[in-house]
Amino acid sequence: MAIKKSKPKFNVLNAGFKKRVKHRWRKPRGIDNKKRIRLAWAGASPRIGYKNAVEVRGMHPSGLFEVLIHNVAELRAVPSSQSPVSKPGTENGKRSFAARIASGVGKKKRDEIKKAAAELKIPVLN
Repeated sequence: MAIKKSKPKFNVLNAGFKKRVKHRWRKPRGIDNKKRIRLAWAGASPRIGYKNAVEVRGMHPSGLFEVLIHNVAELRAVPSSQSPVSKPGTENGKRSFAARIASGVGKKKRDEIKKAAAELKIPVLN
């Protein structure tokens, strides 16, 4: 299975040098903008070459694929790492999943989901 590529932080020009410039991305549009004309010292801009391989896109940094869970029934529907999945690029046709509990789930149901996940040996990310 392929590993996700590392990529630089895509910041607007002068982020970190000027207090009023926030660390976020805005497309450079000015006629004199050094980032727009791709000067090396101005930093990296988002480009198609930073895209990851199909089989690792959407993968959590832990190497597992996330599934959003609202209740125990949805958790039981998550395929375990032993079940085959027809997704290109997976090792032996198998993928590993991790559960992410939805933010709207309350404490009581969240505890039930965590207990069921421990039984099914599915890691919970939050």
